[in-house]
Amino acid sequence: MKNATRKLPVLLFLLFSATLAHAASCLVVSVSDGDTLSVVCGNRQRRVKVRLAGIDAPELRQRYGHAAKKSLAALCHRKTAEILVQDIDAYGRAVGQVFCAGIDAGAAQVKSGLAWSYRRYLKTPYLLDLENEARRQRRGLWAAANPLPPWTWRRLKARRGYR
Repeated sequence: MKNATRKLPVLLFLLFSATLAHAASCLVVSVSDGDTLSVVCGNRQRRVKVRLAGIDAPELRQRYGHAAKKSLAALCHRKTAEILVQDIDAYGRAVGQVFCAGIDAGAAQVKSGLAWSYRRYLKTPYLLDLENEARRQRRGLWAAANPLPPWTWRRLKARRGYR
């Protein structure tokens, strides 16, 4: 079973890439949080989790976490999405740029002040400009004096034994 688990991300990536190469449409069937959703592509009925590339939204237990999820759901849930897969993460999720109804979902989250540009994994520098604009306009989480980035929040929770 361990060997099959290691092969799963590679198989998902190949399956996803082949599906997208043939311009199959993906339907967003659920939204987990402000930067993760599940899709079904083409005739395949298997759900695939997709993490929006280049952003990190507040965790659900953080301030603005539910607002970020609600925003992503309003943009993408039950809509057709185009996904440009860039990678498979450590949790087996596809990581990619997601366009719902032609709108870049990650950019929309950052622009509305409901996500950070995730500098550690950033491949699209325009997200930094959108984040700086949201900060200047004090949109969403930038209305708070010192919003805690989710990567810091997760690290603090892990040290305290929470998850």
